[in-house]
Amino acid sequence: MFPLARRALALLPLPLVRALVRGWTVAVAQGAPEVFARLGPGAGKRFLIEPTDAPFAFVLTPDPAGTALEAHRRPVPACAAWDARIAGPLSALLALVDGRADADAQFFRREVCVEGDVEAATCLRSALDDLEPSAAERIASLYGPPGRAALAGLRRWGEGA
Repeated sequence: MFPLARRALALLPLPLVRALVRGWTVAVAQGAPEVFARLGPGAGKRFLIEPTDAPFAFVLTPDPAGTALEAHRRPVPACAAWDARIAGPLSALLALVDGRADADAQFFRREVCVEGDVEAATCLRSALDDLEPSAAERIASLYGPPGRAALAGLRRWGEGA
């Protein structure tokens, strides 16, 4: 991530970040309830999603009874327990959520690190791969044309353009 963007993100108040991600979680979970069937043993597990070049990390708990996505400043506090940790640059993680990346290739190239319950992480990846439109597109659509334009810009940035 660009240093200026990282500094700008670091200035965001944590309550604002938490409100944003809460809205994203509701939009994706309610808009695609079928995703929970694909989670299998991953349902109810806690996933630490850690963009290594960003000031925030997220704990995702996908559960049909109530999905949660918690935002934390990095380093993540010990109280943010997790079953599986998925870490890597924000651009690599976005490509996974956007369905544009081969997760296995990213793992073997060490672009993305997976620790803990790898089976649950694989189930999460499979569930996200099946989303149409992708989770990233669903979130961008919440903000209309500006959100879709921002996603297009992030995609270009992630591709190195």
